[in-house]
Amino acid sequence: MGVKVAKFGGSSLADADHIRKVQAIVQSDPERRYVVPSAPGKRDAGDRKITDLLYLCHTHVQQDVPFEEVYALIEERYLDIVHDLGLDLDLRPQLSDVKKQIAGGATADYTASRGEYLNGIIMAKLLGYEFVDPAQIIFFDEHGRLDADRTQEETSRRLGRHRHAVIPGFFGTMKDGSIKTFSRGGSDITGAIVARGGGAEIYENW
Repeated sequence: MGVKVAKFGGSSLADADHIRKVQAIVQSDPERRYVVPSAPGKRDAGDRKITDLLYLCHTHVQQDVPFEEVYALIEERYLDIVHDLGLDLDLRPQLSDVKKQIAGGATADYTASRGEYLNGIIMAKLLGYEFVDPAQIIFFDEHGRLDADRTQEETSRRLGRHRHAVIPGFFGTMKDGSIKTFSRGGSDITGAIVARGGGAEIYENW
């Protein structure tokens, strides 16, 4: 049996109905063993992407403007998804911690990365897959460039321990432990890294 890595963009994960479709896609093929999710995208033309809302929270803090109302939209979105999926998952501690970190002056990279991070937790719970934090397997050097060799080695080692896993897209970690994101659309890069590290025969970009 071969291995497939399936990356899903934000529009595919915008709400519980879309996520259920993703679940059906993943479970329809046992070779889809590793899943790379983006943060929830727009539900309609007038909606906001979670990543955009997170960046807005960071900007508010930098300008000493209250961000609680914006963050409340993010919390509501994730909690609605968990509720609508019927998951036995309490995401409030993670949401509270992210809010605390943003309020404390977290970097824009950390703040933006939490969209994928939180969605990854949800997807792992829904699919019954292991959750692998990309901060533990994707590494950047001191200049902010991908350390391809170290990343390949650790990704292969870690995924070798898990038959099925969800690995959020878009970010990794610097040498000092801080979160570093790829450029927008970077979940595609994460998908390619996971495909190589997991020995996939096919990388599907949904």
